[in-house]
Amino acid sequence: MLGREAAMTDAHAITTLEALERLYEKPSERALLKQRDRLDAASRAFIAASPFLILATSGAKGGDCTPRGDQPGFVAIADDKTLLLPDRRGNNRIDSLRNIVENPAVALLFLVPGADQTLRVNGRAEITVDPALIERFTFAGKPPKSVLRIAIDEVFVQCPRALLRAGLWNPANFADAEAVPSMGRLLEAATAGRVDAARYDAEEAPRSRQVLY
Repeated sequence: MLGREAAMTDAHAITTLEALERLYEKPSERALLKQRDRLDAASRAFIAASPFLILATSGAKGGDCTPRGDQPGFVAIADDKTLLLPDRRGNNRIDSLRNIVENPAVALLFLVPGADQTLRVNGRAEITVDPALIERFTFAGKPPKSVLRIAIDEVFVQCPRALLRAGLWNPANFADAEAVPSMGRLLEAATAGRVDAARYDAEEAPRSRQVLY
């Protein structure tokens, strides 16, 4: 609410598409040509190499952005217009899945460690519990609860500037563990002390490795 109120009172706020388009230069022809409505051999190879993506959804309560990760190739390519993403074990908030039930539009950002370029896919998702797909994505005897079937509308590579600026893969930029709040510390702060940080961190780290699937 504060952000919305600030935008309403900021005389410098950009509030129309016309004003926004005047602010920025037009995209290059190459930036427009790179967008396709289906996968090609190169984008297939990038997805096959990716162990991590960010899934963005939007529903009645607003937007959501969540990480998804597994071994490279964990997102299956059914065909040039369709991706399959198993929903592995999580915290059962199912925020993204709730959004998809309300609004099938999704956006995926694929990352590959060491690669500064990323791959963006926009499309529409449906949640399926098709027994054949559940069996297909069962790992170590643990089936996913559901599978996302994603119909691709747009796919294009994102230039590396953001990752280069961040130095994301540069070990010299890796944060000291003590400088980053642990999961326990973050939960302790969010719950006003109802979760004990030291106890959570001591118990959850080994447990998480045992219940990945």
